[in-house]
Amino acid sequence: MSNPTSARPPAMVLVGVGGYLPERIVTNDDLSKVMDTSDEWIASRTGIRERRVAAEGQTSLHLAVEAGREALKATNDGRTDVDALVLATMTPDRLCPATAPDVAAELGLGHIPAFDVSAVCSWFVYAAATAQGLIAAGTAQRVLIIGTEVMSSFLNPEDRNTAVIFGDGAGAVVVRAGEPDEPGAFGPFDLGADGGGSDLITVNGFGGRTPPEPTRENTDDDYLFMAGREVYRQAIPAMAESSRVALAARGWELGDLDAVIGHQANVRILDAVCRELGIDTSISFVNLDKVGNTSGASIPLAMTHAHQQGFTTAGQRVLLTAFGAGLTWGSGTLIWPELPEMPA
Repeated sequence: MSNPTSARPPAMVLVGVGGYLPERIVTNDDLSKVMDTSDEWIASRTGIRERRVAAEGQTSLHLAVEAGREALKATNDGRTDVDALVLATMTPDRLCPATAPDVAAELGLGHIPAFDVSAVCSWFVYAAATAQGLIAAGTAQRVLIIGTEVMSSFLNPEDRNTAVIFGDGAGAVVVRAGEPDEPGAFGPFDLGADGGGSDLITVNGFGGRTPPEPTRENTDDDYLFMAGREVYRQAIPAMAESSRVALAARGWELGDLDAVIGHQANVRILDAVCRELGIDTSISFVNLDKVGNTSGASIPLAMTHAHQQGFTTAGQRVLLTAFGAGLTWGSGTLIWPELPEMPA
């Protein structure tokens, strides 16, 4: 008789991806008409050429539902059911309640557990690690993970340090319980945080430090602030070291990698992380030139676009890595599965 305490917990396996972008496109030239900037200035410093902006009244809930619906209808096992939803957004429809239950209701998922996770740009690795824990514990067999952001709602249109960088969008993945050596299987995640840098990327308004006041007008605290140079300086070593830890936990070498899908913040950061790791930048997927930095939606949206464009193929060894507000960072690995074709 087998000893149940020695049974290996199930792995988390990717079975579907999906994404959604608002229709409105804002180019660098569009921004140059309303602030002191130019296409050359933005592109040379960030790699971004354009970003999407939500329509009036279009919220993180709406974007999440569209991305989640696409991921559910594009699973490689044909199933559209899940028994948990993990959602991330720094731009919720409301501070209370969480956005996830509304999304689950709109998608008709039934009375499944649904909750928000907040790690901003590092969200996907945090949420995926959370989903992995649900699966390993037997709490869930299938999980829908969604990142959704309407960053434009918290950007100061006169601040070119943030207004030129961020965009709106949503990305989603569906995962299930499976075996650690099968296509789609994720490896252990590496996560980290340093609250000593919490003021480097922040929205100070709307929290306990600055509760609502009937007579208060909008201030700088109501908008996203980012100390770009210091974030750049800290992001590269943190992402590189986290990547090394995640690879070692999987038993992979850097030379084993076929693709890197990093948080789409800045192409110079993505390239610098590759150089720090000693890997070719050609295996690093980039879609920020078309979508900008979509914060919590970034990695699942990039995973979707990488699949649509044929950048990732079945059997490839893929590294995921991110850095964001908190400060937070994290990395993970997976073997890319065979997924249904999706129109680009």
